[in-house]
Amino acid sequence: MSILTSTILEASQLKRLEEHKYSSHGKSIAEAVMQPFWNWAIEKVPRSIAPNTLTLSGLALNIVSSVLLMFYCPTGSEEAPGFVYIFCAVCLFIYQTLDALDGKQARRTNSSSPLGELFDHGCDAVSTVFVGIATSITLQLGAHPNEFFFMCFAGLLLFYTAHWQTYVSGTLRFGKFDVTETQLCIIGSLFISGLFGPGIWSYQIHGYRVSTFVLVFSTIMTLLTFYQSFSIIFGEGGSGRNGSTVAGTSVISPVIHFAAVLVLALMVMLRSPTQLFQNNCCLFILMFGIVSAKITNKLIVAHMTKSGMDFADTAFIGPLMLFLNQYLGLPCSDERVLLWAATIWCTADLVRFCSIICLQISQYLGIYIFEITSKPPSSKKSSVSTSKKPVTRSSVKHK
Repeated sequence: MSILTSTILEASQLKRLEEHKYSSHGKSIAEAVMQPFWNWAIEKVPRSIAPNTLTLSGLALNIVSSVLLMFYCPTGSEEAPGFVYIFCAVCLFIYQTLDALDGKQARRTNSSSPLGELFDHGCDAVSTVFVGIATSITLQLGAHPNEFFFMCFAGLLLFYTAHWQTYVSGTLRFGKFDVTETQLCIIGSLFISGLFGPGIWSYQIHGYRVSTFVLVFSTIMTLLTFYQSFSIIFGEGGSGRNGSTVAGTSVISPVIHFAAVLVLALMVMLRSPTQLFQNNCCLFILMFGIVSAKITNKLIVAHMTKSGMDFADTAFIGPLMLFLNQYLGLPCSDERVLLWAATIWCTADLVRFCSIICLQISQYLGIYIFEITSKPPSSKKSSVSTSKKPVTRSSVKHK
């Protein structure tokens, strides 16, 4: 039996997902500036191209450019050739543009669906991992591992918290300084490193590195965003019964999953006899970032299907391999080999999870993932097609 023929979502979850309506509130400052460009760009996109194709293409470029930067800077402290930073900046801009165009393409081709919304947010969760690593490399934070760790995990937690409060309130909220502004700042930083060299971030002003000022600014904006999200989660309460989440679960429950990732990362980092994180910053964050992307995707699915989140997850096998090797004295003495094995496992697990989810939803809704046209009725699953109503189109966000 193929590994992609198994199912993850139950029929009741698929039904609720079909009924899901996208809800968002607020616009960031840069959105008004970028909208004319995005409106111009969407007219250049052929109507035959599926929105998910645009999303995945942007993500692929983002991953390729970030991996190239990691190749030249495996510990996050090396200096890559200037063209690599420029390439990363261009790819991130293309990713941002395609991420803005996929929703517009869905609306202009009348192909909006819950699958498109899930695909968009899911790719954003993965992109957050690579963008965080690329940013830390650009600022040469590998020479300051604790700052590297903070920068990357702050970004992961910000994205997770945004969807946590969406799971609680039912509405995705955007601040005045949000993802678009953050991406533009990162693009600018990459261009500066490409033109003047990343060493510019190590210059000191009154005894402080330039990168320290960047980190302080990032910390302030992060705390402000956390305050906005937590005031909704714990202040306003959930949209479900008795102030619960949209699934009727505790508003606090999602914290357990990310806390498990963070605690495991800290314990492995602090316990390592070979300074595993300090010597392999990029690979270390990549592995734990992929685990974070998996649980974030599960949170997004839970919101859209109005379901609870199971704590047990195969994604934790990777971190547990490192944890148990350290704390139980297992025979693998080369932690770096184990880190590579954990990264491969977590990547395969994430790809499998996303593939099964997308295939299940596409079959249930009777639509293709990367084509505009709908599937013929005979291609839908017989087990659910007899009780299905026509596909409900939901508007997909776009910045």
